Amino acid sequence: MNKMWLHSDELDDQSELFEHFRFKADPGQSPLRIDKFLLHKLEDTSRTKIKAAADAGCIKVNDKVVKANYKVKPDDLIVILLSYPRKEFELVPEDIPINIVYEDEHLLVVNKEAGMVVHPAHGNYSGTLVNALAWHFRDLDMFNTSDSRAGLVHRIDKNTSGLLVIAKTDQAKSHLGKQFYNKTSHRKYQALVWGTPKEPEGTVAGHVGRNPKNRKVMFVYPEGDHGKHAVTHYKLLEDLGYISLIECRLETGRTHQIRVHMQYIGHPLFNDEDYGGDQILKGTTYTKYKQFVQNCFKVLPRQALHAKELGFVHPANGKWMEFDTRLPDDMQLVMDKWHVYLSGRNV
Repeated sequence: MNKMWLHSDELDDQSELFEHFRFKADPGQSPLRIDKFLLHKLEDTSRTKIKAAADAGCIKVNDKVVKANYKVKPDDLIVILLSYPRKEFELVPEDIPINIVYEDEHLLVVNKEAGMVVHPAHGNYSGTLVNALAWHFRDLDMFNTSDSRAGLVHRIDKNTSGLLVIAKTDQAKSHLGKQFYNKTSHRKYQALVWGTPKEPEGTVAGHVGRNPKNRKVMFVYPEGDHGKHAVTHYKLLEDLGYISLIECRLETGRTHQIRVHMQYIGHPLFNDEDYGGDQILKGTTYTKYKQFVQNCFKVLPRQALHAKELGFVHPANGKWMEFDTRLPDDMQLVMDKWHVYLSGRNV
């Protein structure tokens, strides 16, 4: 699991260190400070934590301890060591149905259902997409390892539905990963949000990091060094009165990015309990309206977010590939119900 929790007690004991992370810089890597390099590679961390690890001698490049200002060069081998052994992880194949949109010998594209966790992690060691892929690819070496993220080059939240590309070879994973890192891949989402944005098109830019009061959710830091650079472009597709259907194009891919960015501009996703969207934020005080919204919440018991479009260059033949999906049934049903509500025939 690419999570980096560095506490002082983890760095103090230098009697024995254990490898937790290993990265190899690309052959075309331009000079970049190692703290910035690792910030893009590791989740739930900060430059302060990375600097602490470097100061404690826990970061090595080509078998030599380096400081946080070391400039990463092409083909550098970077290892992060901590004072406790890495927990052994067994990837258990599970015969779970998955919706495969496309597959060849290099990759596959799946349309993930809402409610499925993408990869095993604390609290979710089974029933995930990677467990299902391990069954589907039980003859591939990549999915017979202790890697909980075998084949993954990006991810979406448990209760977000939509498209994901999965690599079937190391070469494909590296090639696809570089496209996501360099922001040359194409990703569009559709979401139902509370209210109607004043501008039909716009851009939300604000660093995204853990909320200091609740680390389970994210927070937008408009200025300063907190969080990571994040940019979301949105477009209004349909005004449904008290809610709207919008399209979001990601320029970066931070945890909960669309959800926290839309909350930041005053339009939380419909029924997003982590960001306040599970309350009635727009509309009338009439009992019938409140009951109507509660019925919609029951139809759509999750945040209304779907990864609708995905595009990338094929890692083997160099051709551009693009995939599109229809809205899932729960989001479409809420829209249908809202159309009827607006027509005045339902209340």
